[in-house]
Amino acid sequence: MNPSLRTENLTIRFGGHAAVNDVTAAFQPGELTVIVGPNGAGKTTWFNLVSGQLTPTSGRIFKGETEITRLSPSARAKSGVGRAFQLTNLFPKLSVRENIRLVVQARAGKGPDVFRSAARLADINAETEEHLASSRLASVADLPASALPHGDQRKLEVAMMIAMKPDIFMFDEPTAGMSSAEAPAILDLIAAIKQDRSKTILLVEHKMDVVRALADRIIVLHNGELVADGKPDEVMAMPIVREIYLGQGAEDVA
Repeated sequence: MNPSLRTENLTIRFGGHAAVNDVTAAFQPGELTVIVGPNGAGKTTWFNLVSGQLTPTSGRIFKGETEITRLSPSARAKSGVGRAFQLTNLFPKLSVRENIRLVVQARAGKGPDVFRSAARLADINAETEEHLASSRLASVADLPASALPHGDQRKLEVAMMIAMKPDIFMFDEPTAGMSSAEAPAILDLIAAIKQDRSKTILLVEHKMDVVRALADRIIVLHNGELVADGKPDEVMAMPIVREIYLGQGAEDVA
């Protein structure tokens, strides 16, 4: 099977510092890969390179067989690369329903006039309601996004990314800032995406319970370099991983 996404010798330098250094990796459909490492390891920077927020100093990025290294973030999103950020990326004054419907109609290629005739567009409305239900947001559908608690804002962002119907899902610490009661709803959404074996999921995460619950594979970055790559139990048993993971002892990755 051909990789759905790969990076070749991906590098970015800020001055004399290589934040990501010569990272080569390939990802398959049906695979959920968790990227871990200590603070400053280059995880989010690597994500930003793949999704287009940063331009590499050298190296290349491919989606399937198509090089996307120089595509804009919006062009990558249209090609099927979906990205959720550590901070929510919503339309705060619009309702939850309107946030999702905007994504659905944009994907359908409809213009901005669609809002004025939305009542007639049964297909767009029906799909919007499906996303509201599956993300457990139907009860707050008419509230402005800014009025939602943090956990529901994160659910809305994931629902909007699902509505884009990307091939590749990228989550940067999806449970950051969420309580232990809120986090399972996000993890359930990601687990549901994982059931579709045509999708590729990349997840930056530091909570080991999340990693163990979801990961098919773990990649470890340290000082911008890929230092381990494999199945979760194998990676977490590696001495180098035990030594560097969050700069703490073996009990933290046991």
